[in-house]
Amino acid sequence: MSNRTVCREASHAGSWHAGYSYCGACAAHAYKQIDPSVTRRVFILGPSHHVPLSRCALSSAEVYKTPLYDLRIDQNVYADLWKTGMFERMSLQTDEEEHSIEMHLPYTAKAMESHKDELSIVPVLVGALSESKEQDYGKLLSRYLADPSNLFIISSDFCHWGQRFRYTYYDEAQGEIHRSIEHLDKMGMGIIETLDPMSFTNYLKKYHNTICGRHPIGVLLNAVSELRKSGTEMNFSFLNYAQSSQCRNWQDSSVSYAAGALIVH
Repeated sequence: MSNRTVCREASHAGSWHAGYSYCGACAAHAYKQIDPSVTRRVFILGPSHHVPLSRCALSSAEVYKTPLYDLRIDQNVYADLWKTGMFERMSLQTDEEEHSIEMHLPYTAKAMESHKDELSIVPVLVGALSESKEQDYGKLLSRYLADPSNLFIISSDFCHWGQRFRYTYYDEAQGEIHRSIEHLDKMGMGIIETLDPMSFTNYLKKYHNTICGRHPIGVLLNAVSELRKSGTEMNFSFLNYAQSSQCRNWQDSSVSYAAGALIVH
């Protein structure tokens, strides 16, 4: 490792994503659960939107810049992850274009501000993983999840509904379209709360809900499943749900958001 520090500059994520005006208030419900006096390392798992990726990738940077202060990437953890041979390296361009991790950086910095000098982050870009790969990465990351000084942030929207997303599932029994979307999302949220990775996989196969972070969620659920084998007790609960707009006709579109917290006992 050279002494040169590679910094990831902030791009304008709002131009690519729904932006904080839509999802920010919802996300804040999860960040309110963070205890900065305990947390020392933050893993951020986000889906890849711009490049095809069949595995997981790590950043080429050493520092992520935020409007508040710089976040230092934990090179010791990165070194351990590299040794597994399971990770690719994302280019700086891919890193800067990807919003799924970036959206969480200012929130992380703000939540951890009182202990910023003791903080490091571990950004992981998650590709379109097979079920077996979700299990492999879950098993690998489970030992980090077991450490109470580590915090895991899973980046995902929920349903992307509308013709522009090529997804228009509608259950008329639920009433208006936005009610059908909410019912579909909350069905998935309820399954996630059971912490059963196979049930979540089966839900996605049945309804094809356009949850962009389904693979990061799958990795987390498999990490939880691995820890449960040793008797570790955990529970997950959703704290908030929102939609960017309420769809009432086939020309409308919306993106759903949900915030939740996993507690490891």
